[in-house]
Amino acid sequence: MDTLESLVIARRLRVPIDAPAAPTSGWGEVAARQLDAALLSVGFKCSAALLERLAGLPGETVVDLGVRVLAAVRHLVGDHIQHNVYFVEFPKNVPDNVEFWVGLLRQAMLDPVAAASVQPATLNLLALPGYGRYQHTYADLLAAHAELIPLAGDRVTVLELGASLEAEARELYFSLAGSEVPLSAEDLVALRSLAAFCAEEPERIPMRESRAVVNEVRLAAGRPLLVDTVTDVLRLACGCSGGDVTLATPTRFRSFSRSERRALLRALDAVASPAKLGDVSKHRERWKRLGERLHPGEHPQFPRAAHVFEVARGVRQARGLDSRVEAALSAGRTGEAVELLEKTPGALLRRLDHLLRTGTSASAVLEAAEKAAAGASGRVLLSLREHLQNRFTPAAGRVFANRHGRAWTTADTRSPIEENVVSRAVAILDEEITRRLPDPGTLIVAPEALDIALPLSGKAVAPGLGMLPRGSLSAVDGELLRFFVHWRQAERRTDYDLSALMLDASYGNPQHISWTSYHNAFAEYSGDLVDAADGASEFIDIRLAQAKRSIIIPQVNVYAGEAFDEAAEAFFGYMTRDAEQEGMPFEPRTVRMKSDLRGAGRVALPLVFLRGDDGAWRVKWLHLYLKGHPGFNQVEGNRVTASLLVRSIVERDHLRVRYLADLLRRKGSPGEHTTYIGLQAPADLPEGARVYTPGTLHELIPA
Repeated sequence: MDTLESLVIARRLRVPIDAPAAPTSGWGEVAARQLDAALLSVGFKCSAALLERLAGLPGETVVDLGVRVLAAVRHLVGDHIQHNVYFVEFPKNVPDNVEFWVGLLRQAMLDPVAAASVQPATLNLLALPGYGRYQHTYADLLAAHAELIPLAGDRVTVLELGASLEAEARELYFSLAGSEVPLSAEDLVALRSLAAFCAEEPERIPMRESRAVVNEVRLAAGRPLLVDTVTDVLRLACGCSGGDVTLATPTRFRSFSRSERRALLRALDAVASPAKLGDVSKHRERWKRLGERLHPGEHPQFPRAAHVFEVARGVRQARGLDSRVEAALSAGRTGEAVELLEKTPGALLRRLDHLLRTGTSASAVLEAAEKAAAGASGRVLLSLREHLQNRFTPAAGRVFANRHGRAWTTADTRSPIEENVVSRAVAILDEEITRRLPDPGTLIVAPEALDIALPLSGKAVAPGLGMLPRGSLSAVDGELLRFFVHWRQAERRTDYDLSALMLDASYGNPQHISWTSYHNAFAEYSGDLVDAADGASEFIDIRLAQAKRSIIIPQVNVYAGEAFDEAAEAFFGYMTRDAEQEGMPFEPRTVRMKSDLRGAGRVALPLVFLRGDDGAWRVKWLHLYLKGHPGFNQVEGNRVTASLLVRSIVERDHLRVRYLADLLRRKGSPGEHTTYIGLQAPADLPEGARVYTPGTLHELIPA
């Protein structure tokens, strides 16, 4: 129960309360005020409704609930860690690199034991005693720093009053299961817990990965499975084996009970029509391994299920749609390819750019696209709309990112498409998207939400505090920008390096801050840590008004040891402060964003800070990972790749809330109900208002 409660608090910023109100002696009100004060110290506070509800509970109940709420929000913001730094007075008195190394060498030479190991011919500076490990305690750090001066600009995140835990869990479950966009790995884990807890199920589960997670619970309960393709069964088998339901990584299948084998084969037999057997070849080896566990030969009552494994072994032939389309296109038979794709509207729209470049009649292709638009998902329509609006202007390069955030770029060698053709395709999409949007009634959109990118995929975005989809833009308030990274190794020594690459407006004239360059005229580094058995934290300060560059790209490099998704814990974030604020290196109420690092690459590029022509700074979300080297990654070594990737994202015209808001206004008119889109719902909204915040923005994507 505590896990579900923390999940609701972290994802919805709502506090579930089951206990009924009862007459109290007034201690409940005192405890509620104490909780509110404790929350404020980490940048949170109770709404008026939540405070009133808590005041009506027994004091003991409020205290117990408060402990859990405080723990949940402290973890959300990264304050569950005692963040120490290498240089105890950071950001003050950070030495020059040469001064620092000379000091370490002098210290080693004065120590007889250490001096014996220092051989000038083979001197390894990184092996000097005292380097890369804390030289003071957290208590020493506390003594060296003044308290933070609270200012009005500090972050205050409001926690709202929730319904019962059962009701809140059900609402979160229905939101995740009914999402029209793919969920992140963390959301799939949450969905699995919620599916096991909630008795009801949503009527529609559009995402295949989400459906596989729900099917795990149905299989365990002996209920009919929700499958309509053979791959749905494969995803379920992977999930039941503790593997990857996205099929991005191989799974070692477990042994299934006889009832499980029978249920899986029955479901497979029901969907294994000849037309769908073509999908088997995409995952041929996985099907072979699964066949070894399901023993289809022992179940002759499921003959069509046996055909799946025959195709996997090459005994039976089955051509998939993709292979037939590719054969038609390579032979120049575009009309035939269009006819094949008309049976799968989503696939046709995904290939629309290619079809329009084949030299055949653009009018015929657009007519097919107009028919397909009515049968494709809203996510496909929006993704194509974003793609087409970027065809008008040349890009620095085409950027590709997989479900794990691993990104790469390539030169754009596509032939252009006539502007009138693109405009007609855009008009077709706009009309269909508008038709599917709900009537907004009275629409209220907070100005700061207009530049949030539409969440067309959540796979690369780990949930956290202040997280926005890739391509989103938001203002940066404050004079001091501070990045932070924390990691804790699981089994072997792990060294992460927080760095910052700084470029001018044309992405040139590079400068960096890292363990090889501790400070410059406007930035300081907190010091390098090379071991994280008990956790390690690094920080970088940027004084924005004095910054000599217009583009600042924070990055986290895996120098040695465990990858981000192997470490026991790894997260990144940033804070903003005003000049008069001092405080500790980590102050939770100044944290604007914090999220786990878990991509498959060895270099993380979470976001980029950009200075506009007006001098104001903004942040753009990237959620990218570079492959990097197996070890010894440094900011100097990936400058060119990182710069090109970031430029490709920055210059891309992302589809934002502004676009959907324009369509909603065009469709609706002020009515009885209200629709609000913003970063956080205000307290004075009418009762029953539909509220969309970054955590629920995926619910606005039409089916």
